Amino acid sequence: MIDTLLFLLLFLLAFAGMEGVAWLTHKYVMHGWLWCLHASHHSPRQGPFEKNDLFAFYFALPSILLIWLGVNVNEWCLPIGLGMTAYGFCYFAFHDGIVHRRLPFRYRGKNPYMRRIIQAHYVHHATTTKEGAVSFGFLYARPVAELDAERRALENRVNAGGAA
Repeated sequence: MIDTLLFLLLFLLAFAGMEGVAWLTHKYVMHGWLWCLHASHHSPRQGPFEKNDLFAFYFALPSILLIWLGVNVNEWCLPIGLGMTAYGFCYFAFHDGIVHRRLPFRYRGKNPYMRRIIQAHYVHHATTTKEGAVSFGFLYARPVAELDAERRALENRVNAGGAA
């Protein structure tokens, strides 16, 4: 049995590391070769679901596998799978629940951190195309003024015929 402190450390490292995985996946996969699924998320939703929701299933598979492996094969996999799952839960609560209001409660961010990540996500959604988006993370965001200036510069570059 692995030590509790080591278990917690692996859990927290997996949780924190998922922000990097989410950022890279969002920027290079969702706004890249799988834009055909993610585009639905940058358009008004028609009904309770959108094609983009399929990503939840894709992202859950490695977590489920690691949890299963941790219980049945190698205990070192369990805290990693649980850390990934915890990140997924926080992502769902923040992104779908708070930002996009797909859950039956309303939250108004009062502390500066929550206001910043909510506003950063709105800046991300100011772009409705594959190119020109900024702020690809979910639990960390640079200052909103920086993100908005970067988005406007990218938008101007795209409109002028350059690549984003």
